[in-house]
Amino acid sequence: MAQSMYNKLQEHVASLEDDFSKFYDKSNKAAGTRVRKGMQELKQMAQDIRTDVQDKKNAEG
Repeated sequence: MAQSMYNKLQEHVASLEDDFSKFYDKSNKAAGTRVRKGMQELKQMAQDIRTDVQDKKNAEG
């Protein structure tokens, strides 16, 4: 499970690369919207991982 969570995180970040380039290099506003949406999803993924880690840590102790 941990590896699949990490892989999903990596894939998500990689999927944003084109939109980052389009927004920052070409000032494409629509790409900026997609970057913001992707970053919000990344934030949620990070929170889910943090919660999972905390739950596992508390279960051991």
